[in-house]
Amino acid sequence: FQKTVDKRKEHTINIEDFRAIYRTIVHRTEFRELFCTYSQNHKILTEAELTEFLKKEQFETEGSETIALEIILKHEPIEEVKRRRELSFEGFIRYMSSEDCTIFKKEHQTVYQDMNHSLCDYFISSSHNTYLVSDQLIGPSDLSGYISALLKGCRCLEIDCWDGSNNEPVVYHGHTLTSKLTFSSIIHAVDKYAFVASEYPVILSLENHCSPKQQEVIASYLVNILGEKLLTSTIGDAAVNRLPSPEALKFKILVKNKKIGTIEESLLRRGHDSHGETGEISEEEATTDDEDTDERTPLCPRSNSSKRKAEDKPSSTPRKKAKLKKIKIAVQLSDLVIYTKSQKFVSFEHSRDNQKYYENNSIGEVKAQKFLKHSANEFVAHTSRFITRIYPKGTRTDSSNYIPQQFWNVGCQMVALNFQTPGVPMELQNGKFLDNGGCGYVLKPEFLRNQNSTFNPYNVGRYSQPMSLSIRLISGHQLPPSSLSKSNKADPLVQIEIYGVPEDQTKRKSSVIKSNALSPRWNETFSFTIQVPELALIRFCVEDEISLVSNDFLGQYTLPLLSLSKG
Repeated sequence: FQKTVDKRKEHTINIEDFRAIYRTIVHRTEFRELFCTYSQNHKILTEAELTEFLKKEQFETEGSETIALEIILKHEPIEEVKRRRELSFEGFIRYMSSEDCTIFKKEHQTVYQDMNHSLCDYFISSSHNTYLVSDQLIGPSDLSGYISALLKGCRCLEIDCWDGSNNEPVVYHGHTLTSKLTFSSIIHAVDKYAFVASEYPVILSLENHCSPKQQEVIASYLVNILGEKLLTSTIGDAAVNRLPSPEALKFKILVKNKKIGTIEESLLRRGHDSHGETGEISEEEATTDDEDTDERTPLCPRSNSSKRKAEDKPSSTPRKKAKLKKIKIAVQLSDLVIYTKSQKFVSFEHSRDNQKYYENNSIGEVKAQKFLKHSANEFVAHTSRFITRIYPKGTRTDSSNYIPQQFWNVGCQMVALNFQTPGVPMELQNGKFLDNGGCGYVLKPEFLRNQNSTFNPYNVGRYSQPMSLSIRLISGHQLPPSSLSKSNKADPLVQIEIYGVPEDQTKRKSSVIKSNALSPRWNETFSFTIQVPELALIRFCVEDEISLVSNDFLGQYTLPLLSLSKG
């Protein structure tokens, strides 16, 4: 623009100048080179030449003639060229810059997976302490936490309920200074936004600290505000010993909470007024690695380091004799829990012998990481049978996140993250759940659904189906300048990262292109061999090299490896 103005010595430009500026920015040389490879006269692509391009470059083997014609009709701006069934360079650029050429597979942008498996067979997009929009100690609680999570396709929300004044239950992070929301306001928001992004079921994970009296208030809000959306009884044949499918539970909201007795007993009470009735369940209290067995630990920052030492000991330390604590539960709330009963986790063995198919466990990240190290096979066997939720350890008071991939690798369905905190963990989460139309449910690979599976992410053996991946990094276009750069020009480089089973974890780095954020060219090729492609994510991260030791983040894009389009 500056060059054009300087040339004409005026502060205005005419249409020809505008076209010249447009061409400088949009008619990129890498497009021109590609176009000229297939266009004989370097001016237009005939239908046959475009078909050739689609076969060779875009790997369109079937129906490439039809696709070629569709591209011409959709993207060619010059009517006369369109009538001749040809594509001008301008039309070619419009096609190359369109949604048709996105790296994310078109067929994965809608729900394409079988949604009739048991709920247990899916990875489920899950959020931790959804009401918080900042840190875990003094920050605000806000309805926007729930609304934005639901609009991102999140299907499992967490609600911490406490007794409030005037018999109004409130939601906040107990024993901290985070602000409070009324329980009813959250349920109104859920009612309004639950099925905007996805029609598949939403699970409300209640962490309930209320008295039986206010638990009844919670139950009445759930019933009265959610109405027909609330799941209050079994569907289909109640005798079947497996969870229903996301398809069968479409547009339903499920309550996850502790429960008295069995589903059958709840159903027998239907129509009976259980107002004022309570039941009691006994639970073991704290063990030695209490650091993250219970989200209820008061989160006051402690300087006491003995607490820290306890959490790092391996689980073979002798357990203190567990005290039993009794928890009172209102029957009215208990009866709203159908397929998602919260069950205290004891051990994989105990679950295998005693746990019912509709009982789910929550395991803190520290404990879960020990299981990854010492009993990955049992972990996989457990998640093939029962929904398992992982949550961040209590010491993450800044709302930081762990890397979720490690827990997806063993089939954990609900890997709960702090959605308000940007960074690699949430980028992996968003990338993984782009799959299957962004509906919040992604079918687990067969080896994580099969109850006889011997899959172990640390030793994949016969489960390996190696895939070779070749990525040619061509160019960048109009990258944002770094916030730290003095000159407004970035020195961009690209990192290509694979997340998956440990054997597949890898990182490659491109060269640095000095002071060119407008149109850096790399032309570098990277090759990878992926052992378990079904679990792999690929992350492209663009950075600005600030110094030899530090880079500034410019942008990233993460997607499942199997959702990559060729071409």
